[in-house]
Amino acid sequence: MLLELGGYEVQTAVDGEAVNDAFKDPPDLLLLDIWMSGEDGKDICKMLKAQKSTKHVPIIMISASRDIAESAQEAGADDFIAKPFEMSYLLAKIEEHVS
Repeated sequence: MLLELGGYEVQTAVDGEAVNDAFKDPPDLLLLDIWMSGEDGKDICKMLKAQKSTKHVPIIMISASRDIAESAQEAGADDFIAKPFEMSYLLAKIEEHVS
């Protein structure tokens, strides 16, 4: 809701398959939780970054895991956010990657 109030158009996905469906029309940015049902967020990130049509889309990985920085780097993510986080921090990270 805060992202929409900030002027962003938001699509949500509850599992890895839904993320793949969203890329039929690639978004400007993807917020991807490492722990998703169905598919691991790290695997989704690797797959998207390996494809010519989606490798340009910035991906910010989100997790409560202590090794989020390492996991995001290994997956090829552009950035990461550790949970818990302040919404102002999330908005700043998004702006950094879409501007």
